Amino acid sequence: MQHISARLIKSLSFSSIPGTTLQEIASSRPKGVAKVVLKKGKTQLFKDGSPMVYSGAVDRIIGRPPPRTGDIVLVADGTEKPIGWGLYNSVSMFCVRLMQLEEEATRLSGLIVDVFGDLAVIASSAAWVEKYKREIEACISRIDEINHINWRPSVEILKEEGINLSDLKEMRPSACPERTKVMENGIFYAISLEGQKTGFYADQRENRQFISTISDGQKVLDICCYSGGFALNAARGGAVNVTGVDTSLPALELAKENIVLNNMDPGRISFLREDAAEFMKGALSKNESWDVIIVDPPKLAPRKKVLQSALGMYRTLNSLAMQLTKRGGLLMTCSCSGAMTQSGMFLPTLQGAASMAGRKITVLRQAGAACDHPIDPSYPEDQPLRTAESKPSKEVQNLAYG
Repeated sequence: MQHISARLIKSLSFSSIPGTTLQEIASSRPKGVAKVVLKKGKTQLFKDGSPMVYSGAVDRIIGRPPPRTGDIVLVADGTEKPIGWGLYNSVSMFCVRLMQLEEEATRLSGLIVDVFGDLAVIASSAAWVEKYKREIEACISRIDEINHINWRPSVEILKEEGINLSDLKEMRPSACPERTKVMENGIFYAISLEGQKTGFYADQRENRQFISTISDGQKVLDICCYSGGFALNAARGGAVNVTGVDTSLPALELAKENIVLNNMDPGRISFLREDAAEFMKGALSKNESWDVIIVDPPKLAPRKKVLQSALGMYRTLNSLAMQLTKRGGLLMTCSCSGAMTQSGMFLPTLQGAASMAGRKITVLRQAGAACDHPIDPSYPEDQPLRTAESKPSKEVQNLAYG
């Protein structure tokens, strides 16, 4: 659990739910638990910890009636010996989300809970989470600090999970506040429950703090700024001028409110509503430049099938940003697309952007999500956030990894 508020903010990991042995699962519902048998040679991958059983790894399914989406199933090797249990999906390419191996702690794939003070915001991105909504809410409500729960389904992902969209709706009881306030790294943020993700991008916490350490006396540009996280940290770190750009009017209203919350000088920090690429093209036409630029776009490649088109967008945005970065300046660029991370194309895309911009770059630092977003080394595909700080210049420089 992580404290980043004058009251409390936590990202919860449900690894403390009591486990159940495979024998207990099988014996408790002997006629109701289907068995998903893996193909020869596929078992070790999941014993090593990969939580996603792709349909291509499945040899056969034993059980009548066949399992339905959200049902508990046993996962077995080729000899039909159970190796773990998980939650089944008849539509998704993830046939089973493994929840537990024998004598292993439970893991809950597809469920995110961010806690802001006494408010828990639940982000659902798996069919099983929707099916067990009542049980999940009951579990969370037993936590002493939680007084309100807001349920936020990830509609586009759940559509691929085979969920009927008419069944999806955000659940916020009438007593639940529409807004709240938190503090991170000494900076206050207004959070709207109508905002993006869970209302706040807690995974960028450490990267935001890093920006505050390199902004003293600098002119800073925050592209795709949302509610101003990087911009506010730059201002707090001593930047002489900070500009944030985003297309979302509600996000910019939060950002401007955050200036007031933190008693910052509106003459030093401002937020503009404009398309990122169009703003940067306009700035180039006016020969503007910045010492530090942050590019943190939304998820441009939510799925592998759109990765190629997304690579072009990443390349264009970063090329424009590199052209706007002063000689010897710094660019922090981010990708929150899992497909990009999995492809290994983030750095090659940045190199392509540098070629387009006629610049040479040196990578000074690579980072990811904050420490409360752990990565399972057996399933690196679950790592969505990548950041790289580079130093564009007209000179050839050595590539350094930090």
